[in-house]
Amino acid sequence: MMEYMETQRLQLFQWSEEYLSDLKDFLQDPEVMYAYEHGFTDEEVQNWLNWNLENYQTYAYGLWGIRDKELNTVVGECGLTQQQVDGIDYLEIGYHLKKEFWHMGYAIEAAELCKTYAFEQTSTPAVVSIIRDTNLPSMKVAIRNGMLPEKRFVKTYMGIDMPHYLFMIDRETYEQNK
Repeated sequence: MMEYMETQRLQLFQWSEEYLSDLKDFLQDPEVMYAYEHGFTDEEVQNWLNWNLENYQTYAYGLWGIRDKELNTVVGECGLTQQQVDGIDYLEIGYHLKKEFWHMGYAIEAAELCKTYAFEQTSTPAVVSIIRDTNLPSMKVAIRNGMLPEKRFVKTYMGIDMPHYLFMIDRETYEQNK
């Protein structure tokens, strides 16, 4: 199981109970979580942490905390999760950043690291990012990460129909662009 991985600037690490306040910093921020239509409650944050801990055990990946090594501070999360769209299972790269760290290159740097991990450490044929149709900054990250929009679909969450795009890069394209 991955303990951590890093770039020159960032370290991705496994969440644990000791980082609950860091998770709350962004998961409870309605602006960060606008794609979910609300900031999370304490219970939802705990469930999010538990889901990631289960993913680490089941898959050896999940969403990982992102630490800026120079600042020695947690700036958000990025990682891999199993998602289903229209009955098809996908390996997704997802990310959330604390608002004060938006537009500083953290998301793309972490997403590229996760893409490499996915193709080098798993047998997945493709990696996706599932992005709400109003989330242009995340779409830009996906495109910079070599992904193209494959389809548009609607997710219903908390009784709200939310159009999304499925961005994807397959293994062959990844290998060609390495």
